[in-house]
Order: sequence, then structure tokens, then C-alpha cells
Amino acid sequence: MVNPSTSAGQGRANTATLRKLLVVACVMFGFGFAMVPFYQKLCEVTGLNSVVKRDSVTNTQVDTSRSLTMEFDTNIRSDLPWTFRPLERTVRFHPGELVQVEFEVRNNSDRVLTAQAIPSWGPQVAGRHFRKLDCFCFTQQTLQPGEVRRMPVVFVVETTLPGDVTYVTMSYTFFQVEGRNGAAG
Repeated sequence: MVNPSTSAGQGRANTATLRKLLVVACVMFGFGFAMVPFYQKLCEVTGLNSVVKRDSVTNTQVDTSRSLTMEFDTNIRSDLPWTFRPLERTVRFHPGELVQVEFEVRNNSDRVLTAQAIPSWGPQVAGRHFRKLDCFCFTQQTLQPGEVRRMPVVFVVETTLPGDVTYVTMSYTFFQVEGRNGAAG
């Protein structure tokens, strides 16, 4: 026969154990929940896990005390049936500032043509302080018949450019690449 007092004692012990387990589970959940902001603050202070944070980049090399105006001149060698133009004829910026401009070229012929752009600038002293980071002039351009292409130029004019230079003309001339006519690629 089952002793009722033993059964009642075991029931209270089981209830007490369940309560303790429930309290432990709640404390563990709360501790885990509280660890998130603690971990974030710890990582912020120590610099850990900074991969997920965006870098704030500022260019401290920009000379905001002066401005430059750059004009773009585009030319096509007479035997090349293309049209070529800057999307902006002039841009104004500060020395040291990263600048991006775009040009548009169109193959007006009925055949595939390849050409290369050659840059020049005036005054010539500007060339020593002009740094192109990306330019369509770095590679040959092959255009399909009737194809229109937009091409970027990304550049910086160094702050070491003499102070009396305030206006620069950047000129590009496209020349047809011999032996590439009609060749795709």
C-alpha cells in the first residue's frame, strides 16, 4: 500500500524541483538576453568584431581653399566613324578631391571597330599632378555596329599642383587600332 504522506512529500519535492528548474531557466534566459548589449559594448570598446561596422572614410588631403575647373575636349581621328563626347563639358572641384566623369562613344558604322583613346592636357604642368584611377584610355575599346557605350574616368588632381593653375583642359583623341577592323573582341 502507498503511504499518502510519502506521496504528498514527493509531490511537494517535485513541485519545488520544477520551480527551481523554472527559476534557473528564467535566470539563464535573462543572462543570455543581457549578454547581447554587454558583448556589443565590449566589442565597441576593444575594437573586436569591427568587420561588421561601416568605415567612415574622409579625405583629409582635399585643399578646400582653392578650386579648379576642368574642361573636357574630345576628338576622333578622321578615319574613325565614331562620335565621342563628355556627358559634362566642365567640372569644378578642389585639388585632392576624387572626381568621376563619364564620356559617351558611339560606333556609327556597320562593322565592328576597335580604337584606343590617347589623353593629353593643358597646361602641361597639370599632367605631373593628374592621377587617373580608372580610365577607358587604359584599354582598347571594341564597339559593335551602332553600339553606344558610357565610359567613366575617375581621377584626382594632387594638391601639389601650382597655385596659379586654376583651369585645366583634358583632351582625349580616339585612334583606330590597325589590324582590329571587323574583329570581335
